[in-house]
Order: sequence, then structure tokens, then C-alpha cells
Amino acid sequence: MTLRHPSGIDEKVVAKVVARRGRLHAFESLTPALTALVVIDLMRASVENDETCREIVSPINQVAAALRGRGGTVAWVTAAPMPLESPVLAAIHGPQRLRHFQDGARPEDPRSQLWHELVTQTGDVHAMKQGYKGYSAFFPGRCDLHAQLRRRKLDTLLIAGTVTNICCESSARDAVELGYRVIMVSDANTGHAHGLHEASLTTIYRCFGDVRPTAEVLDLIAAGALREKVGTGFSQEQCSKHL
Repeated sequence: MTLRHPSGIDEKVVAKVVARRGRLHAFESLTPALTALVVIDLMRASVENDETCREIVSPINQVAAALRGRGGTVAWVTAAPMPLESPVLAAIHGPQRLRHFQDGARPEDPRSQLWHELVTQTGDVHAMKQGYKGYSAFFPGRCDLHAQLRRRKLDTLLIAGTVTNICCESSARDAVELGYRVIMVSDANTGHAHGLHEASLTTIYRCFGDVRPTAEVLDLIAAGALREKVGTGFSQEQCSKHL
């Protein structure tokens, strides 16, 4: 039988993963109260000129509302200005692009604020990536996100935002190293062209965590909430029948 992944990951990869672990998804359930949606780098500078970024705002708001409504956490991650004096970054990006990154992240610049269509609420977590480059929201010493989430005793992260193949993947990898269960929300991430978004999702699925579309994540949250309400001993499928 041909195995199809709901996020479109290559069937050959899916077959290898399923043969190895015996199921399509690494994590078949979650506990909403122990879960955080981590939204990365959706500042105005990232979104205003990128239509694909604007397309992920709605699914992010859907997941955020569902998770908050069942006791979960929503975390918004932004980036600090990049150091202009770095010869390494200048060599990689070029001085003009480095200046663009620097200016768009200055706290006094309106472009450094979260995109206005994202729905935030009191009680959400806010964190800023500091330091040399700030790709990962979980790199030790560069962001206090892990410390904030650890105080809430969370064990599962839903990763969303931009760019899939850079900051989102970097954050996902480091989060796994810290012991979190990581799920990339496939249609709530957006990446660069040339298949890089798809390649990152495939990498996470193979070696670091799980990948699910928004619709499945919403089902997981609802099933997890029901399981907490009626007691343990219910599978995801059994809980889904009662939704």
C-alpha cells in the first residue's frame, strides 16, 4: 500500500520512516496544557512584502486560539538587530543585506513589531533572539524562550513562522536537543523557493520530530482536551469519534 503523508512528504521517505518506527507519526497525541505554539519571526519587516507570509497568519491564529482555549501556551519570537561589525555575516549576506536585517529589527523601527493581523493575548510568551545571528530561538544563551517555557513545564512544541528552512528549522533542531517533542505545522510555516520548505519538513520528519498540517494539529488539540476531560485510556481515534 502506498503511504501518503498529509503534508506531502515524499512517499519513499514516508515508507522508510514507517518501516523504522511502525507508524506514520512520531507523536500520536499531545496534552494541550503541556504544549506551546512557537511562532518565529513574523514581524512586519518579514511579512509586509511577502504574500506567502501573509497566507500563514490565518492558520497560526486558528492554532493559537484552539491551544489557548484548552490551557496551552502561545509564544511569539522576534529577532534582535544583527551585529554589523561581523566580517563573517558581511561575507555571507553582503553589507547591504546585512544593513537591511539590522534596520528592520531595531526596536524603534515599526517593522520590528509583530504583524498586526496576528492575534496576541495577555498571558502569551514573548521572546527575542539575541546575539551573533539569532537563527534559533533555543540556542543556549541567545534567547530566554526555553527558560520561560520550562517554568510552565511544557513538553511539546508546535513550530510555525518564517523561514521554514532557516530560523524555524534551526529552532526545531535545538528544541529537540533540549528534550522537547517537536511538531512542525506544515502550512503554518513558509520557506524560500526551490523546494527548501519541503526539504526542511522532510528533514524534521525523518530525524527530529513530526510534521502535520493545521487541520491535524487542531484535531490533536481537541482530542487531547477531551482525553484530559474524560480520563486516560482513550486513543486519538477513540477521542476523535466524540469530537
